[in-house]
Amino acid sequence: IDATWSKAIEGLRHAFRRLQQINTASRSRRNVQRHYDLSGDLYRLFLDEDMQYSCAYFEQPDMTLDEAQAAKKRHIAAKLRLKAGQTVLDIGSGWGGLGLYLAKAFDVDVQGVTLSTEQHGVATDRAHAQGLESRVHFELKDYRELNERFDRIVSVGMFEHVGVNHYRTFFDKSATLLKPDGVMLLHTIGRSGVPWATSAFIRKYIFPGGYIPSLSEVMPAIEKSGLVVTDVEILRLHYADTLKHWGVRFAANRDKAKAIYDERFCRMWEFYLAASEAAFRWQDLVIFQIQIAKKNDTLPMTRDYMAKCEKALEMRDMGHRETAPVKKSPAAKPARRRKVADQE
Repeated sequence: IDATWSKAIEGLRHAFRRLQQINTASRSRRNVQRHYDLSGDLYRLFLDEDMQYSCAYFEQPDMTLDEAQAAKKRHIAAKLRLKAGQTVLDIGSGWGGLGLYLAKAFDVDVQGVTLSTEQHGVATDRAHAQGLESRVHFELKDYRELNERFDRIVSVGMFEHVGVNHYRTFFDKSATLLKPDGVMLLHTIGRSGVPWATSAFIRKYIFPGGYIPSLSEVMPAIEKSGLVVTDVEILRLHYADTLKHWGVRFAANRDKAKAIYDERFCRMWEFYLAASEAAFRWQDLVIFQIQIAKKNDTLPMTRDYMAKCEKALEMRDMGHRETAPVKKSPAAKPARRRKVADQE
């Protein structure tokens, strides 16, 4: 293929990617509901105790899933450099675990936004159960509808749903929502290689409207928003190990998953977990953790403060585990059977 044809083909690929990523507010809500409004009972079958549905952080290869997810929360918290009394926005707050952790560990006020009705209900119930309803609020809202300003913004596992057409909107809005000394931490799946289209299987069955960016697609949008990139970390095999744990847990609870949905759904979910693990282990998928600030001098000049904060949080978490009373797990409520046809 000569240079002219190569350029034409690349242009068509670029146009196709953008057509797939027209994620307006209404379409974003529909896309999120297709995946995240699956029964919370399903996710409890394979996630950790805190229901973290994002990449864990394996400081040691022999960590359990619960230990690695706790380490992930500490890793993110350390990069936010939080202080008591600050306000935090969690864009794509999921099942609420990160927001609740930050509120307890740092005495901050957290506002989480999600487009998933199921996640919003679970997260709100958790805040009430932990007595944090005055400090942590979860809203069923698009981040584009917000007008308040925050000291910190964190977004974990949400940027994959923004769509390449809306990167500039996302970072422009983030810049507006951050206070002058604000800091943001973006945790997203990314590609270590060149930009490429999302697989047809993932688009149809798992994440409609989803897109995995290359760093070269993210950085220009941040720069044009006027924000300052202060740190970039690439987590390579952590998600492969996370997905392996999820796959083992799902297999152990397959009969329960089949009772909630059906055999066809279980086969689809098994393929999704196995294929995703392979993509992170042997292909070009990684995790980007991008720390962003409103001003160049907001954060210390070296990264030493991150390690110190993580260590302090680890000691705190160990103390809480040693003093926490042993609770019996409540009996699981019978889940109504759902049809996979709703997901097509």
